[in-house]
Amino acid sequence: MNIRPRLSGVRLLLLGAPLLLAGCSATSGFSWSSLSPLNWFGGSSSMQVTDKGVGGITASTPLSENDIKEGLKGDYRLRSGMATNDGKLVSFFQAMKADQIKLVISGQPKGTVERIDVMDKDIPSQWGVGIGTPFSQLYKKAFGVCHKGSGDDSEQIECAAPDSQHVSYLFAGDWHGPEGLMPSDDALQSWKVSKIIWRAKSE
Repeated sequence: MNIRPRLSGVRLLLLGAPLLLAGCSATSGFSWSSLSPLNWFGGSSSMQVTDKGVGGITASTPLSENDIKEGLKGDYRLRSGMATNDGKLVSFFQAMKADQIKLVISGQPKGTVERIDVMDKDIPSQWGVGIGTPFSQLYKKAFGVCHKGSGDDSEQIECAAPDSQHVSYLFAGDWHGPEGLMPSDDALQSWKVSKIIWRAKSE
């Protein structure tokens, strides 16, 4: 007796069963884990920006390649460098993916991590804010919480996270007002998060 058609029907039914969301089977170029509800929001990364740091990197993490790589779970290629900030020498590591800078981890040479700049859209804050979140979703007015960015971010606006003394959000957008002045609150409503910044010292 030929049972091949019946087995094929059973196989199709099983493929449609929700229980296979937790299965370990995979076809070429497809991962069952991508169907997990845990991956429906905030990308595939499990890392977050919290009040204590980013992923496994905190204020007590030595500014060394091995420690940073371990804190980032080895998902990035690291590139090191030195720079000056307000007359002080700063050591930094750029975390790269596909030749794009996704994070910058910096601090004093041979010291611990003091600042982390996050540009990776797959790493949101613990409060659900990520790259691309609009200003209007978090603030009504800039007064008292926002200021002009500095250095390479001087054309953007940095705002303190409502729930943290260590985290801030950098917003970018269009505004054609006088140079050096803050954009109006109305203009800021459409600006979006371009970077999440964590600092070891509270602002």
